[in-house]
Amino acid sequence: MLNLISGGIQHSNLFLHMPLFDEIFYEGYLEGKVRKYRAVREDQPCRILVLNVIRKDEDIIWDALEDLFKRCVIDAAARVRGVYTFDLLTVDIHKEVKTFSLAELSQTILKNAQTLMPGETRLVKYSSVYGLLQKLSHQDWGKMSLKTSMEVFKDKSSYLDLLVKQLIRNFEFAHEPGILLLNDLSQNPLFDPRDALQQERLSQVIEQQIPNTMEFLPEVYVQDRNGVRELLSSRGKWRKVHQQL
Repeated sequence: MLNLISGGIQHSNLFLHMPLFDEIFYEGYLEGKVRKYRAVREDQPCRILVLNVIRKDEDIIWDALEDLFKRCVIDAAARVRGVYTFDLLTVDIHKEVKTFSLAELSQTILKNAQTLMPGETRLVKYSSVYGLLQKLSHQDWGKMSLKTSMEVFKDKSSYLDLLVKQLIRNFEFAHEPGILLLNDLSQNPLFDPRDALQQERLSQVIEQQIPNTMEFLPEVYVQDRNGVRELLSSRGKWRKVHQQL
């Protein structure tokens, strides 16, 4: 399995504010759009569940960028031989709206695809784009599929706890340390410390949904363009640990 640390995933907007890991491996999807990673920190295995999210009123920007990604993989597929998948792990949506180059990303994907053997996977980086490129088989023609995972949040931001519940539900029977990361890619972040209802609901979902009988209490984070908030630490405290303006 590919260790994503060597490809620089720790510097992506997904892991930039997370603890430093020695190893990070991608293990695919769980329920819905929740992604699973396995990491090693100080010789201790750790399960990481990530949910990328964007506000409903900003999803038109995501849709436009996703269309560009589709064009990139179609363009690259026309110049390779074989069947590939490109799984987009994370991207700074609002940065790429201003700086994204279809030709540059397509060329980056193409160069990596041309060197892969069937069954091989590589972490591809372009600007803030991080994606896993895998060659499934060799053929006399080219085909490349794009995979993306974005939860479009249609409720009011006061109900942000509904997304945290999704992550908790996927961690209930874990028997190892874990990190639950809600990765908000909205220009206008969903987390609002001035929203009393939101803060109360978040506090309640942590208290009620995570039983003290768990062998390992997870670390729960909400991350957005303002930094990262730790809703639950391994010691079970509700606190804000970092904010980057």
